[in-house]
Amino acid sequence: MKVLIATEKPFAKVAVEGIRKITDEAGYELALLEKYSDKKQLLEAVADADALIIRSDIIDKEVFDNAKNLKIVVRAGAGVDNVDLQAATQAGVCVMNTPGQNANAVAELALALMVYGVRNLFNGTSGTELMGKKLGIHAFGNVGRNVARIAKGFGMDVYAFDAYCPKEVIEQSGVKAVDSVEELYSTCQFVSLHIPATPETVNSINRDLLMRMPKGALLLNTARKEVINEAELVQVMEEREDFRYITDIKPAINDELAAKFPTRYFSTPKKMGAQTAEANINAGLAAARQIAGFFKDGCEKFRVNK
Repeated sequence: MKVLIATEKPFAKVAVEGIRKITDEAGYELALLEKYSDKKQLLEAVADADALIIRSDIIDKEVFDNAKNLKIVVRAGAGVDNVDLQAATQAGVCVMNTPGQNANAVAELALALMVYGVRNLFNGTSGTELMGKKLGIHAFGNVGRNVARIAKGFGMDVYAFDAYCPKEVIEQSGVKAVDSVEELYSTCQFVSLHIPATPETVNSINRDLLMRMPKGALLLNTARKEVINEAELVQVMEEREDFRYITDIKPAINDELAAKFPTRYFSTPKKMGAQTAEANINAGLAAARQIAGFFKDGCEKFRVNK
């Protein structure tokens, strides 16, 4: 049994060592493809792999067509929009993610970016504080719950909306559940996005929602850039001098936003949500354990394709 780690952005050395320990104990061969610069390298490496561990690497139909032995792909992280799930299903490959392993790292980043935004990007002028402000969490999954936990430590008044999470579950966390996404945006000066990119959510964060936000609004996006209607975001920021947008996912219109709104817009140069040693290790080890469980016991607990 051959397990391939294919990561353009490599795991930490200690994570690879931990994965190797798990695969060795299971009796599997482990192969590494790190910092590859050409898709051909990936296609060659995956040709005889039975299992594949990836991060943000693109796994499309061509990859599945070249991986005749492949039975499972595990994305070390939560989002799986970099994997063609339909092609995986057609190829008979199980795709899993590792939900929750990066959640605290993303949540800590979200609050750090929030502080950076309300302090005017640390430009030396007086900003505002988070204490007592209303924070809306859009989607109350693993990351959203960690954001709520940390935000309450800042003394924020936390609200949440999640169409797939019962209100009583949200309220058990000491968070106020609202009845609609419109109510969330109308109520909260700060909104933190944690929705996936799906046909229902792409471009869903639009002018109508953003214009509902109270004065001094700050939209924080550590989810996916595709959920933002970027043209309408620009319109909102042009019409509202009080509106700020902070993200760790560089938009397609990054240069335009940076030029027009230098004190109200910020994007990290690269996506930073899971870039901690702890998250890197946790997600890698979880991926290896899930592969071992899949082959040993047929466990598909975190399967994301049908």
